[in-house]
Amino acid sequence: GSAAARELWLSQRDEFPRARKGLERKPPRLERTKGSEILFGVGPCSLALSQARRDLFRLFLKQSGSRRPGMSEFVLQATARGVPVLHVQRRELDELCRGQVHQGVCLEATPLRFKSLEDAETPGLGGEGSLNSQVIWLVLEQIQDPMNLGALLRSAYFLGVDRVVTSHRNSCPLTPTVSKASAGAMEVFDVYSTDDLQSFLKAKTAEGWEVVGTVSKPEDVEDVPVISCLEFRWDKPLIIVIGSEGEGLSLETQLLCHQMLAIPPGRALHPGIDSLNVSVAAGILLHSICSQKRRRGD
Repeated sequence: GSAAARELWLSQRDEFPRARKGLERKPPRLERTKGSEILFGVGPCSLALSQARRDLFRLFLKQSGSRRPGMSEFVLQATARGVPVLHVQRRELDELCRGQVHQGVCLEATPLRFKSLEDAETPGLGGEGSLNSQVIWLVLEQIQDPMNLGALLRSAYFLGVDRVVTSHRNSCPLTPTVSKASAGAMEVFDVYSTDDLQSFLKAKTAEGWEVVGTVSKPEDVEDVPVISCLEFRWDKPLIIVIGSEGEGLSLETQLLCHQMLAIPPGRALHPGIDSLNVSVAAGILLHSICSQKRRRGD
């Protein structure tokens, strides 16, 4: 009897504090602006604040007893852009970005969209290949994993790729998770999209570009020459095409490639661990090719 009485007393004592805590958990100020998304992480938020590519609504910083290095810089960036700054509890940041690693920073902003390749050809970019033999574009076919897409964009930006183009169908959109995985590269690097990847590759071939695909298992390729990436020589405008992890390039796209590049392994491989993550493979291939540009001093 005494246990039941104690339980009743505890429930009555905690009733109002619990209700109050419930109200605090979702204060009205954290209601999302219509059409916005929540960027999270130091890199994406800082770079989004420094660019003029998104509309920005509010910056959320974690409340802290001590002044964290870098947080005052965020306040200055936001103030310069006229973006309100809210200092909130960690759990509110967790809720805003659904438990992702936010590093104490979230930013409410409009989404970034792919740029239309068909509408974006300009003399400075579309005709660049005829003027400079060492132009390289990275084309992504049906990359669906946001972590892989972000890592691909980070490598492409770092290694000097001139443009990234993705197939519109069955591809991951440019989400906050992609931006975080790219370490913010997505905030400064335009990503283009095409509805008809095969027609795009045919048109570039007709303009004199070389189109090379990538393959993890050379024995799976028919009717297209396969060479080691170490043997490839870059002497004309180049498109390197990367397929989705697991599936690789579609047969239709493979047949539009002039040759396929493979990464030679450093040992005899056990079945099941005989390939690389798609973003790691892309980084190796891009470095192998782009290092030729540095060696020539162009």
